[in-house]
Amino acid sequence: MTDASRETPSGHAASPVRMAVVGVGYFGNLHAQKIAALPGAELVAVCDIREDRAREVGSALGVPGISDCRSLIGEVDAVTIAVPTAAHFEVASAFLEAGVHVLIEKPMTGEVERARALIELARRRNVILQVGHLPRFCAALPIIRGLLDRPAYIEADRIAPFKPRGTDVNVILDLMIHDIDLVLSLVNEPIADVEAIGTPVLSDSEDVANARIRFAGGCVAVLTASRVGTKAERKMRIFQPDCYMGVDFLAGTVRTARRRRPPDEPGLEVREQSFADSDDLAAEIAAFASAVASGSPPRVNGEDGLRALETAHRINRCISGT
Repeated sequence: MTDASRETPSGHAASPVRMAVVGVGYFGNLHAQKIAALPGAELVAVCDIREDRAREVGSALGVPGISDCRSLIGEVDAVTIAVPTAAHFEVASAFLEAGVHVLIEKPMTGEVERARALIELARRRNVILQVGHLPRFCAALPIIRGLLDRPAYIEADRIAPFKPRGTDVNVILDLMIHDIDLVLSLVNEPIADVEAIGTPVLSDSEDVANARIRFAGGCVAVLTASRVGTKAERKMRIFQPDCYMGVDFLAGTVRTARRRRPPDEPGLEVREQSFADSDDLAAEIAAFASAVASGSPPRVNGEDGLRALETAHRINRCISGT
């Protein structure tokens, strides 16, 4: 795990990065646990509008549990924000304005204009704004990037059992946005066209959706997301000249198939690589704390979060016909 402590000009370790978590529901509690275990970071407090919940989580981790996040200003260097999406802008903007570095869960906001406002605020106050797209910290990604060469077609499936806690947004903003961000980072080309379908099943908004994204260079990505599955599934298939990659993020495998060499030799050369069972959330938080300590850019910045959000809204508009 990356040590997030800072160094003084003399080379001695400085004080740890003081951090807090705002919003300690299921996922925010995990954030708090990872920070508490992170070398070079200090979990100062946890915060939730439900005071009993804040005290429960804080007590388990040996820190204060508070209900007013504004009292953290002046006491922390950085916060992670895991409140419901509708509150992201209000909470994040208060901390950014106060010069506090922010790691905000995806989607960074519900609205594109508010996402742009957060980016501008972070720029003006010269603080880090990192967006919580976990797949960017998966141990499979270096393998994928090492094999990637002119992808022509990408399929991604993200299936999860139904959980009422995620239904403040639809499945595009809840689950698909992870694969949107990952595909955008892999292809890195403007989007030429989007087609999409989706429908509610167990909630009032889309619980299952399929999107076809065509990029300016010709690559096509087909993304499927469902939060009404019977079991979890996270897979990606990448097709490119002379190579196929099949990634199973849950099983921890990358299977590749290539034409044998020389070209006139029949058949395929198939190889399977396993990647380490990584703790993506711990890696994400460690990277954030390290960026805060060193002043280096975050791996997933506000502009990345904005691109994913804009694409998600474009998919939503296709589904709604607006």
